[in-house]
Order: sequence, then structure tokens, then C-alpha cells
Amino acid sequence: MEKIKIDSNAFVYPMPMVIVGAVVDGRPNFLAAAWVTRVNFKPPMMMVALGDHYTNTGIDANGAFSVNVPDVALMEKTDYCGIVSGRKVDKSKLFDVFYGSLPGAPLIRECPVCIACRLNQAVKLPFDTLYIGDIVEVYTEERFLTDGKPDVKKIDPFTLTMPDNRYWRVGAEAGRAWSAGKKLKA
Repeated sequence: MEKIKIDSNAFVYPMPMVIVGAVVDGRPNFLAAAWVTRVNFKPPMMMVALGDHYTNTGIDANGAFSVNVPDVALMEKTDYCGIVSGRKVDKSKLFDVFYGSLPGAPLIRECPVCIACRLNQAVKLPFDTLYIGDIVEVYTEERFLTDGKPDVKKIDPFTLTMPDNRYWRVGAEAGRAWSAGKKLKA
């Protein structure tokens, strides 16, 4: 089939949905985000790309943020965190919040995976800011692990596609990484 050119405002399909947390004006604030990824192996680092949001002021002021991975059961609250601003609505009571060693990185107890990051650098782009953080701590529960490792089926995360603005559940396993292509090596 022939490739056709489409709008250059493209995205990677799909993108993981997370809830970014920061302490702003002395209270936890949360923002739904999908532009997030691991960006370094050693030391482990996480990056989130954020537009001009209230949460950014807390990240900038405290040098810390959290990346919380919600499950499908938290879709409504996650979406809410993306459609209302902390400038106008207090989202601090929306979740059961706890803290690890970083007081500026509020973590969400209801989320299957919670990652506390110390800000390493902020890269200003024309519209967004890339916040790159050193992963300081990761929290989960035994029920989300298999053989001591996070299990995507147990975590039950969801993803976002744009520009259609839809959430998707993670599907079935398709193959093994660093193994599926071995036949082609011969």
C-alpha cells in the first residue's frame, strides 16, 4: 500500500497516561499528562513535557515532582486532573497522598506505581517545558508484581491517543522483547 502524507502534528501511538504531582503553595497538586517517558538508564531518569500549568510552579519552586501511574479504575479522576486547573480548583483532597523522601513530590496511594523524581533540569521549548528528573524512589504493592517485577496486566494502566483524544486499555502480550527478532539474526 502506498503511504500518504498527513498532518505533521503527529504523536507516538499510544502514550501512557500518568498523573504528575507537585507541591504548589504548600499543598499537593496533580495534572494528567501523557507526554512522559524514561530518558536515561544510569542514573535512571524520567521526563515529562508540560505546557504552561499550575503544577509547573511547584516543580520549579521545589525541584521535585512525582509520576503516578493510574489504573483504569482511576480514569475519571485522571481525566478530571487534566480538565481543571489547580489555579482554580483544590485537587489536594482528590487522592490519598503520601510522601517518600522528597517533600515536593506528592505520591498517590491509589495508583499502582508511584515514582518520585528530583528535578535534574528543565528544558524550555517554544510551547512546553521538558522536566527531566532523577528517579529517587518507586513505590508499588505486592499485588501489582509478578516474580518481584511490575506486571502490566495487574497494574491495568491506560493510554491516550491524539488527536482523537481517546483512552485505551493496554492489550494482550504480543511477543518478547530482545527475542522476537532472533530468527532474523541467522
